[in-house]
Amino acid sequence: MPLARSFSMTSLSGVLPQWDEEDLPVDDLLLFEVAWEVTNKVGGIYTVIQTKAKITVDEWGENYFMMGPYYEHNFQTQVEACEAPLPAIRGAMDALISNGCQVFFGRWLIEGSPYVLLFDVGGASGNLDRWKGDLWDSCNIGLPSQDHEAGDALILGSLVAWFFKELTDRLGDAPNVIAHFHEWQAGAGLILSRARKIPMATVFTTHATLLGRYLCAGNVDFYNNLGKFDIDREAGERQIYHRYCLERAAVHCAHVFTTVSQITAVEAQHILQRKPDVITPNGLNVKKFSAMHEFQNMHCSSKARIQEFVRGHFYGHLDFNLEKTLYFFIAGRYEFSNKGADLFLEALSRLNYLLRVHKEDVTVVVFFIMPAKTNNFNVESLKGQAIRKQLWDTAQGMKEKFGKRLYEALLKGEIPEMNNILDRDDFSVMKRAIYATQRHTLPPVTTHNMLDDATDPILANVRRIGLFNARSDRVKIVFHPEFLSSTSPLLPMDYEEFVRGCNLGVFPSYYEPWGYTPGECTVMGIPSVTTNLSGFGCFMEEHVSDPAAYGIYVVDRRFRSAHESCSQLTQFMFGFCQQSRRQRIIQRNRTERLSDLLDWRFLGRFYVHARLLALSRAFPDKYEMDPMAPPKAEGFRYPRPYSVPPSPSASLHSTPHHSDAEDDDDEDEPYDEDEEAERDRMNIKTPFVLGGVPGGRRRSQLVEDEDED
Repeated sequence: MPLARSFSMTSLSGVLPQWDEEDLPVDDLLLFEVAWEVTNKVGGIYTVIQTKAKITVDEWGENYFMMGPYYEHNFQTQVEACEAPLPAIRGAMDALISNGCQVFFGRWLIEGSPYVLLFDVGGASGNLDRWKGDLWDSCNIGLPSQDHEAGDALILGSLVAWFFKELTDRLGDAPNVIAHFHEWQAGAGLILSRARKIPMATVFTTHATLLGRYLCAGNVDFYNNLGKFDIDREAGERQIYHRYCLERAAVHCAHVFTTVSQITAVEAQHILQRKPDVITPNGLNVKKFSAMHEFQNMHCSSKARIQEFVRGHFYGHLDFNLEKTLYFFIAGRYEFSNKGADLFLEALSRLNYLLRVHKEDVTVVVFFIMPAKTNNFNVESLKGQAIRKQLWDTAQGMKEKFGKRLYEALLKGEIPEMNNILDRDDFSVMKRAIYATQRHTLPPVTTHNMLDDATDPILANVRRIGLFNARSDRVKIVFHPEFLSSTSPLLPMDYEEFVRGCNLGVFPSYYEPWGYTPGECTVMGIPSVTTNLSGFGCFMEEHVSDPAAYGIYVVDRRFRSAHESCSQLTQFMFGFCQQSRRQRIIQRNRTERLSDLLDWRFLGRFYVHARLLALSRAFPDKYEMDPMAPPKAEGFRYPRPYSVPPSPSASLHSTPHHSDAEDDDDEDEPYDEDEEAERDRMNIKTPFVLGGVPGGRRRSQLVEDEDED
């Protein structure tokens, strides 16, 4: 679903460079996107394809189609079956169906409602051996019989290539076809299409190299040894050499090769031996609010729900001020080292020490939202929420009784004494409620019963650093080893609502080709920590002059040692803890203002450039492009805010102890959000350059006219 933001903080008309009126002649083209994740949620690419659909449909209209594998359940629940709009597509489908291969057509019921072509991989499995022979004859790549995933990828690729052959034979010279393939699972279709000399422009996008994922999962020093790996040997030892060959062949067969980030481009150049032609960052659908303060109000309401959970989870040890409690979180797949959970835990240990030494009255509650193997909820966690609810019911009953008796006394013109309002039984009820909150154990670190408690990486490191939620700890840890759900009896919140209620997202990833989690934080106005080894961190460093001033803290994990990176992360978090409430509000405004940078309306133009480049290489007589045009879009630098930056090092004294008077002064600090946003617009100096664009007309604007808001 679209993530919402307010237009008042992010109306970047005049900041984001406008796109040319005339782009691709889409009326004379057909665009196909091929991916294993079309209507099939198995990974992050699903999010990319799903969220990008609306902006692509707006541009291409009825000439845009997605292609992927057919799964009966997905088709019945997500797709509205209909007839293909073009006779050539219907004819190509009939050619496959008449040969015993099932092809399904319809509209995917997501925003934009794009057309989808789904191929029944299981039904065509009888042709696998023959198609393995075709692949070997085409490019000398053999697939082992035990790798069923690679076999399914080949079946899909063979069906896709067959479809394109039938389609282009029926279309003739016009309209021309652009086929965009995502990841190695779709690569076989590209390889076979090029081997059969099918006349179409091709684009291949790798969202992360296959071998890169395997190497980083093995805890190797990946980025410092990129040029030293024996790629063939490494792939062979991990029994993925045939998959690596498919990926590399697809990369070299494509007219245009793209990756999602600059850091992945460096990786691809070494592992796949081709420099990407275009960087195509991942975006989000950013929906606007109607009021400027809406997302701040949503933060407050969501934070209140998190506080209710904390009251129950830490019952009996709730000796810290919830009004001075900050909520940090990390979320994603349970890849302990790749996602930076190891660095995060070590930094939390150091943060706990700093907060205790400096006698800060701030408490930090840290949530780890990473799915792991569990068998049920932790009994102690459920008990805590039950006790909290019981206390609430008791307090509500006392309030009603107290209010009724006070009302009756005031009607008589009397000011009642406490003993006349609450009798002995009432005091007994309240005492029993207080006694019920006593506990002789520490609040649990995890909310569930872990199946491999002794070897779980997060719990093992929690034991090592000694953060057991003791009273003296200023950093508390809550490990929630399941994805969040609004139906949970423990923390009944969906992920978006939970993120809005937190103060800081921490994602110190070692291997993260893009990183949607910090991007989602940015769209919702929540500051986040990322690294220069993630695509998101590199993107922000490229486009924002001072990311930290806008609530995007970039940890250097590429050019610093692990100890230095941990110290930097600790300082980021400690500095954040020293901010006043007003400074955090100002920073959230600044963070949210960067939303347009991550909107597909802006980032979609990188895909436009890739398609144009592919057309100019596949059909040079029809589509011309300046050969000196830059291979990727050149961005701009979002300026540093004029007002006092939120970092305590610049806005407070060097000592962490500051008086209440200083807090009062901070509340009076002059700050006008609209004025600051206007200054940012006026200070954009570097224009956006994207190379030559051929003549043609568009179906719709990629960039929404701000005057319509």
